[in-house]
Amino acid sequence: MDGRKRPLAEVLTPDDGFKTPEKRAPQPGLLEPDHTRWGVEQTGRYLRAEGLGQWEDAFREQKITGVGLQYLKDADLEKMGLQLLGDRLRVLHSLRKLWLREAEPNKVFNDPVHGHVELPPLLLFFIDTPQFQRLRRIKQLGAVYFVFPGASHNRFEHCIGVAHLAGLLVQALNQRQPDLLISRRDALCVQIAGLCHDLAPPPPQVTGPSPTCSTTCSSPKRDPESPGSQHEKASLDMFDYLVADNQLQPLMERHGLVLPDDLDFIKEQIGGPEAPARGHKWPFKGRPEDKSFLYEIVANKRNGIDVDKWDYFARDCHHLGIQNNFDYRRFLKFARVCEVDGQKRICTRDKEVSNLYDMFHMRNCLHRRAYQHKVSNIIETMITEAFLKADEHIKFEGSGGKMFTLSTAIDDMEAYTKLTDNVFELILNSSDPALKDSREILRNVVCRRLYKCLGQTQADKPRSATREDILSWEAALARSVLQSGAQDVRLQPEDFLVSVIDMDYGMKDKNPVNHVHFYCKDDPDKAIRIRKNQVSKLLPEQFAEQLIRVYCKKTDERSLEAAKKHFVQWCMDENFSKPQDGDVIAPELTPLKASWAVKDEEEDEEDEEEEGEEGGRDVNHGNGPKKARTQLFKR
Repeated sequence: MDGRKRPLAEVLTPDDGFKTPEKRAPQPGLLEPDHTRWGVEQTGRYLRAEGLGQWEDAFREQKITGVGLQYLKDADLEKMGLQLLGDRLRVLHSLRKLWLREAEPNKVFNDPVHGHVELPPLLLFFIDTPQFQRLRRIKQLGAVYFVFPGASHNRFEHCIGVAHLAGLLVQALNQRQPDLLISRRDALCVQIAGLCHDLAPPPPQVTGPSPTCSTTCSSPKRDPESPGSQHEKASLDMFDYLVADNQLQPLMERHGLVLPDDLDFIKEQIGGPEAPARGHKWPFKGRPEDKSFLYEIVANKRNGIDVDKWDYFARDCHHLGIQNNFDYRRFLKFARVCEVDGQKRICTRDKEVSNLYDMFHMRNCLHRRAYQHKVSNIIETMITEAFLKADEHIKFEGSGGKMFTLSTAIDDMEAYTKLTDNVFELILNSSDPALKDSREILRNVVCRRLYKCLGQTQADKPRSATREDILSWEAALARSVLQSGAQDVRLQPEDFLVSVIDMDYGMKDKNPVNHVHFYCKDDPDKAIRIRKNQVSKLLPEQFAEQLIRVYCKKTDERSLEAAKKHFVQWCMDENFSKPQDGDVIAPELTPLKASWAVKDEEEDEEDEEEEGEEGGRDVNHGNGPKKARTQLFKR
């Protein structure tokens, strides 16, 4: 019976999460975390792992175990045959890392989503910097907070949560597959990447919508079609600035990291390789190809399943008051690394395929219900307008004393560190005459005098809406000639705002689950794919759609009523779908569009056919719903 129970020393804890349980899977390359329990053989393994294997025999001859390592001094090493000072210093440096780790236990945070979170001491040096503390003053969901009163959380706690989940996933893989040889260096680098993956989010309104959102209603001073790449580049620049400004490289080396390799590894996890792969050449410098699965933990470019999403799903749902249908804890139970096309990738059990569809559906629901909420989007747009008007009048001092505006601060990380959501309050409470127009817009936001949403429509096929396309649509809205009724309200192109929103499962029009690999219970080392038709016929046929929303800046009753009719007429002219409330806001117009009416008739006929089938089976065996109802009332 004793052999069936795991001793207490083998229980996985955050502090010793990379210990290989020897009874379950003995591995010569992995060591007991507590070095005081090492024997002579374990001490030799550690020396080999540190690249000091040439001195293993000297330690073995003196029968030095883990207990004696902390008492070794320079003179002792010289007596053991290490004549060169450089060699002795290398050994002493490696030995000091052992008790440095033991002298500094993990730091504990009480997180409202994940509970008590433990992080390695090195991560505290990153957290306690001005660059990271800046994230306390940036809302995770930007203008969504103006709609959902609970969405007050910040990027600061999100980044800590991602670092925590990255550590959990690495621990789970190491415990389940010790042959992966995941080192503490690997785990520490993955957690640092999770902590710093989002170092440089702007206040969402400065350069356009939040990176969590995806609209083309953004500042013309930045490219709205590539917000992700810009965001990742800024995060890498901020990471470099954080390390250099706070002189963290010596601390990183003291905690066992090897530079510059580990710095490259951390940055590659955040932003990808510096150069694209050519042929089958491995594009990363930080880790070799047999550690490829480590690049799928923080920001998974392959299929989008990563700890960043896990945290913001759980955290945003918690603060928004929305039920989260995806449980990352279950994924942790089944995560496993398999070899696929010569690379090691993170896979999950075949029975979890439905849960992954739920995960991507959850992402779509969050966008639809919160991130792309019509009111929060228009508030974000109004704040963007205010910031653009204030751009030249608010400046931040950067490196070398140079001054940067709101839109150019991203080019200098010293100036960018000073840019937070406080800019909103700075403008709102200012008395500068140059900020009068910006101040008035922000007061309208605070007092809820917002632009009004006229409605939402869709094109037959998604369009690549550039800034020029949107301006032309706004001009077309103003030109729309109503086919019935007199119109005495004059509307201009600048009275309209068009927002184009791309909704998808994370990979545009592709099914992300097609890029996920699974394994079966009978052969856990073989990776397989599972296609949609093998799962359910109720899954979506399409994985992307494009929504087109139109807002009106004029809010008086007469202008708003006219603008709604312009919107319906514009949908007819552009051959877009009928707005949901089209029959209410313009009942005299919608019947004029033949395709809209025909579609309605076809849907009515389908409903009648379905009703007839039910009536025929249950009442008169195929005589149709009308006759069935007649017979029913006769009885």
